[in-house]
Amino acid sequence: MTLAHITLATRDVQQSLTFFTQCFNWRPLNRPGNIECQAAWLAIGPHQELHLVEVKSFNPSPFESEFGRHIAIEFPGGQFDELKKRITDHGGELVAPQRETPFERFFFRDLNGYLFEVVDSNRVPESTPSP
Repeated sequence: MTLAHITLATRDVQQSLTFFTQCFNWRPLNRPGNIECQAAWLAIGPHQELHLVEVKSFNPSPFESEFGRHIAIEFPGGQFDELKKRITDHGGELVAPQRETPFERFFFRDLNGYLFEVVDSNRVPESTPSP
């Protein structure tokens, strides 16, 4: 079983769409015609999507943190410097991690205040699945 999609409320769908396509090269998808509000769908991985839905009055949860709610994504560690620049150039904010790990990673807040963790896709995980 894998995640099919994640839906995020956003104050400005077009701005968020531009942020994610420009920073991560996620590909816009045709969205269903039965959505009455502004929305955008993005392909973010094999059979995985990010859905953006415009909610003008949206405010992020106060629990967006490393030890609260955040979204972790994998990205090649050798490209972190370029990615960090794209994120900050498009209005994202880099956030210092609260703990050290044996692999490279960083955090950022997007334009809506969601916290994302970016981990090296070539890392050795800290834990392994239980048998």
